[in-house]
Amino acid sequence: MTEHTGKALIIIDPQNDYFPGGKYPLWNTGLTLANIKKAIEHAKQKEIPVIIVQHIAGNEMAPFFNEGTEGAAIHPELAAAAPMATIVTKRFADSFEQTNLAQVLAEKDTKELLLCGMMTQNCVAHTAISRQADNYTVSVLTDCCTTVDEMIHNIALNAISTRVQLQPAELVI
Repeated sequence: MTEHTGKALIIIDPQNDYFPGGKYPLWNTGLTLANIKKAIEHAKQKEIPVIIVQHIAGNEMAPFFNEGTEGAAIHPELAAAAPMATIVTKRFADSFEQTNLAQVLAEKDTKELLLCGMMTQNCVAHTAISRQADNYTVSVLTDCCTTVDEMIHNIALNAISTRVQLQPAELVI
């Protein structure tokens, strides 16, 4: 019997282009990376499934995340920390939009989403408040998210606070 009690850790867009040396490095990625790795370890200990959502740009050449590029690849430290993670590919900010995420969650008997990752105000927020996320209890792991700067990160968290739970990873995993 698994201990995960219907939870799934979902890491959104932890891709090379958002880290130093990438095409669009974000604020505070070192600490965010370390915190996500800790969350993965706690999830593994409690047999909570880990799902990585990977954004791939559409057919047009985008500023970053173009298919087959090193920048679109999952950050190697996270890929190593979660080698058995299910990968869901998306093309929109909402991780549910035109993806198999809902199917993956159903197969894992998921009732609670533990969301984290890159671009708090964009992909994390859009996934957290997605119409399809209404089918779950949603928590955003505040210490496992980042964006372009601290102010935008905090504004985004405040904006979604009326719809989802905001907690550090250690309180929910």
